[in-house]
Amino acid sequence: MPLPVPNAVAAMQPELTAWRRDLHAHPEVGFDLPRTAALVAAKLRAWGLDEVVEGLGRSGVVGVIHGADGPAKGAGERILLRADMDALPMQEATGLPHASTRGGAFHGCGHDGHTAMLLGAAKRLAETRAFSGTAVLVFQPAEEGDRGAKAMIDDGLLTRWPVRAAFGLHTLPGMPVGAMGTRPGPMLAYSDRFRITLRGRGGHAARPHLADDPIVAAAQLVAGLQALVARRRDPMNPALISVTRLEAGTTDNVIPQTAELWGTLRALDPALVAPMIEGIRAMAEGVAAAHGLGLEAELGLDADPALVNDPEVTAFAVSVMRETAGAEAVDPQMPAEMGGEDFAWFAQAVPSCFAFIGNGGSAPLHHPAFDFDDAAAPHGVAWWTRLVERALPPRG
Repeated sequence: MPLPVPNAVAAMQPELTAWRRDLHAHPEVGFDLPRTAALVAAKLRAWGLDEVVEGLGRSGVVGVIHGADGPAKGAGERILLRADMDALPMQEATGLPHASTRGGAFHGCGHDGHTAMLLGAAKRLAETRAFSGTAVLVFQPAEEGDRGAKAMIDDGLLTRWPVRAAFGLHTLPGMPVGAMGTRPGPMLAYSDRFRITLRGRGGHAARPHLADDPIVAAAQLVAGLQALVARRRDPMNPALISVTRLEAGTTDNVIPQTAELWGTLRALDPALVAPMIEGIRAMAEGVAAAHGLGLEAELGLDADPALVNDPEVTAFAVSVMRETAGAEAVDPQMPAEMGGEDFAWFAQAVPSCFAFIGNGGSAPLHHPAFDFDDAAAPHGVAWWTRLVERALPPRG
């Protein structure tokens, strides 16, 4: 069991829960976050943060808190804390009183909890200021596939507020509530999307010899892509090709003109990416040629880099986890996972650590019955707060 949080943080539980459930009931997707971003900015201003900037990366919010010695003495020492704000474009099925009020939008990945935890840390840090230097709190849009982190960086985030380290925190079902974990090195995978269109000649299902059937070719390609992963890379070096969507035809007695495949490519080792992309292209070209079909292969549509944790920054983050949660509640060598996370753009730019906090026995992430466990929020606030105090210790 994790250690109890400090009394002042524990006392925040009712308001953390209220903020989180309000965000959950009013989810917004991608970059279109007018209500969420305005709520975050209003609270930061109400708590007296030194700077509050809206609209960075289209709809991101940045809150800046100087320590007790003020910006003149400590502004050069900065660290960045990041939470994502966006929901998923999916339907909720929890039946909870605070369930989404917006059809087709749902906080199914815990970003409502992430935002609430960083808001709690902002309030606490603004009250205590028991540190030197500057904490840069980033509330990011569009983590779910729209590269909001990159948008904020491209909009000058790290130029305007250069930082020596960045930290991210994500909820994790299956880990005890308030327990924490991370790992040095590769943590989450490079992820990319592809779309392949096979163009044939349609015809009657009773006369396949008079058609060039793209469905048969598509089936062969799907099977071949699995062999590409299984037989053309080191099995000790994880990689995935998943065909997640296949569209062809409109009825049962017509061979269609086209078949389209969509999918994802994932790898922990960046060196695998180029060979796998070329393998997909070569296999698609071979299958299309063998069946007499035209081919359009769109590869590398929306790549995010692998998330690689800096060993030194991660060791520091783990030491703070052990202080706030207790050594027995911390896993410093979590297995790497094949999911993607656009915090990777921060980790490419500055030494970083991305960590997880337990959400207990909830439904999995991205499941329609998922809900963030509000009991975890004070543990996240305690870690964020102590992280800043330890990374930017008060000057004597």
